[in-house]
Amino acid sequence: MSTIKTDVMGGYIIKLENEVLREVGMLARCIQSISDIKYREINLQRGQFIFLTRICESPGVNLIELSHILKVDKATTTKVVQKLMKEDYVLRERYESDKRGWHLYPSVKAQEVYPYIIQEENRNIETCFTGLSLEEQDTVYQLLKRMCKNIDQHWKEVKHHKDESL
Repeated sequence: MSTIKTDVMGGYIIKLENEVLREVGMLARCIQSISDIKYREINLQRGQFIFLTRICESPGVNLIELSHILKVDKATTTKVVQKLMKEDYVLRERYESDKRGWHLYPSVKAQEVYPYIIQEENRNIETCFTGLSLEEQDTVYQLLKRMCKNIDQHWKEVKHHKDESL
């Protein structure tokens, strides 16, 4: 439960119950910043590597599936995929059954940089896990998976409500 206090000016201050999401956010921003610097040399811009790795790992994925995997809206996915196509990282192929849909595939260029991206991701994981036992590393992973599962339904509900109000 949040603690409510009165500040010296008579306003209310609500105390945060737990700072875990701030710590997760800090980790994400640090890794994002490191990655942005590392991937400039291969012409990947802010956060594009996340989309590229998922396309490499799921060849033939469509925009909607990719959006759900990454928990981002379709407009963001579309913009990022278009930029990746422009840099020759992603190829698209029309559905046979529905000419409006597209399958996304990694290009040869994407397949060549994928090991480098995974190597950098592994380096970040290793850095984050410095000083943690294998058991602690597994515990962190299992707890984060549970947290993701817990928030997923709320994310879907909020996303669905937002889509209905458009």
